Amino acid sequence: MLDRTVTQFSHVKPGDTQFRTDGLRDFFIYRDLGVAEATAGKVIAQLVRANNAPEKGTGWHRHEADFHIVLMIKGWAKFMYEDKETLVSAGDCVHQRPGIVHYLFDYSPDMEYLEIVGPADFKTIDMPGPAPVPAPAPWK
Repeated sequence: MLDRTVTQFSHVKPGDTQFRTDGLRDFFIYRDLGVAEATAGKVIAQLVRANNAPEKGTGWHRHEADFHIVLMIKGWAKFMYEDKETLVSAGDCVHQRPGIVHYLFDYSPDMEYLEIVGPADFKTIDMPGPAPVPAPAPWK
């Protein structure tokens, strides 16, 4: 059972936190939703939004995480999950199993997704690519 003494109630409204540019990728902006603090680092929940047009994407990588989901709120993103190209559109939810090698290589200008990962301080590790990656489409 969850030890409720180390977690706190949290309610973050849109104006409570701002999008920041100091996240994992410089072509995205990130908005913390207060969950990492409320859960003492067990989980992070953040909004991720396109900031610049895709050029090279994320590169092949994996995360050291026990749990990782992406819920696309607006727009779309194209991922390679191992050797499979996957289009994730608004309303789609993806569970990235622990250790899956992937590459986000293209996304729409309005792309925004909710990312929930445990633990909050998950690591990202560059990996060799198991398959060729299509080129991103230029923004108009």
